[in-house]
Amino acid sequence: MRLHLWLEIENGMVFGLGRAQLLAGVERYGSLRKAAQELGMSYRAAWGKIKKTEELVGDKLLVKTSSRRGGYSLTELGRQLMNNYFTWFKEVEEIALNRAKELFPWPIELVKEVGEKK
Repeated sequence: MRLHLWLEIENGMVFGLGRAQLLAGVERYGSLRKAAQELGMSYRAAWGKIKKTEELVGDKLLVKTSSRRGGYSLTELGRQLMNNYFTWFKEVEEIALNRAKELFPWPIELVKEVGEKK
């Protein structure tokens, strides 16, 4: 079983797994480029997704660090959205898994994302 959950409004996608993973990568590496690379995404695509979410929520998710290399760190909003999304996803996933096990006659297991530990 795999779930796809995202928050969307009329103007577009606000937040989903890809954006949460990008922010987690930025937190891990201090680099949007490395975070995008880890997800097999171009820097331009990653930047566009972050900018779209910032536009829709009306605030920054990332700020430039003071390092000369031009890295990034998460804003408080960026960290909050990332953490809240992962919490929400895990809660919904657990409910969906348990219900699927009740409804379907075959063994149901979670399909983890590439690189994710079971």
